[in-house]
Amino acid sequence: MTELRSAGQAVCTLLKTGKGKYKPMAKKRMLFIYNPRAGKEKIRSNLLDIIDIFTKAGYEVTAYPTQAKGDGILAVKERCREGFDLIICCGGDGTLDEVVTGMVQCDHRIPIGYVPAGSTNDFANSLKIPRNMIKAAKSIVDGRIFQCDVGAFNDDVFVYIAAFGIFTDVSYETRQDMKNVLGHMAYILEGMRRLSAIKAYRMKVEGDGILVEGEFLFGMITNSTSVGGFKRITGKYVELDDGVFEVTLIRKPMNALELNQIMAALVSGNINTESMYCFKTSFLRIESEDTVAWTLDGEFGGKHKEVEIVDRKQALEILVPRG
Repeated sequence: MTELRSAGQAVCTLLKTGKGKYKPMAKKRMLFIYNPRAGKEKIRSNLLDIIDIFTKAGYEVTAYPTQAKGDGILAVKERCREGFDLIICCGGDGTLDEVVTGMVQCDHRIPIGYVPAGSTNDFANSLKIPRNMIKAAKSIVDGRIFQCDVGAFNDDVFVYIAAFGIFTDVSYETRQDMKNVLGHMAYILEGMRRLSAIKAYRMKVEGDGILVEGEFLFGMITNSTSVGGFKRITGKYVELDDGVFEVTLIRKPMNALELNQIMAALVSGNINTESMYCFKTSFLRIESEDTVAWTLDGEFGGKHKEVEIVDRKQALEILVPRG
């Protein structure tokens, strides 16, 4: 008993500082990266409440507003080893893509939380993260860690979609102010303007037991239950941690009627097998005769003749709502 009392006194002595006060336990540290212009700039009216939620949950919050494209990547790479317990991303899917890319590039795993503030927030919808920013922040402090797949695209990274062809440049070429005013409708209006300039690409596509060749006007490699705000477009039985992508390739239509049928199939989720190839795979190797522009999570992913895409199974730790 005397030994226990002495041990307890020793612990108290170690904890005491100054005039008999106990040294408080160190707070958890959070890096809060947000895009002040995402969506309709609604982060501005919610910022203080969000930080208050995290502070009450025991976090010391360091806020970092991005100023230009690529800032999210740099912020994570430069600060990921400074002892942060959690990194929060607040913005659209493009901002999330930057934060995840920075995490992968610094090769240092820290759990990520996502407060969606963009125009479509496809990935947040897939993870059942609330669209309301305050509710999303609360779901982070009360949430659980989910180990999610990440896509490797040549030397780059994507979170939920890599795509080429018709409409894929709409998200990164539509002005931010147009997105802020019109929301998801901005993508549709911009896409309709481009229907007269449809181009197809001759490609060879290899995957798990798959070899496909032909002319394709669109292709998407996804790890999401929705794309562009449309649900069921990526297929059925989508799991975000199963180590495989859902792939959709659309052949070049012979006429306007076939194009309309393809569009209807995409919106309804009923695959038109005569015009589409749909399959699951853990990797893809794609070769094209011409240089092809790609989009990664709605951002420009470069122009390539050859790409190699690999599913990095459960490489991302992200906080999701319980239940």
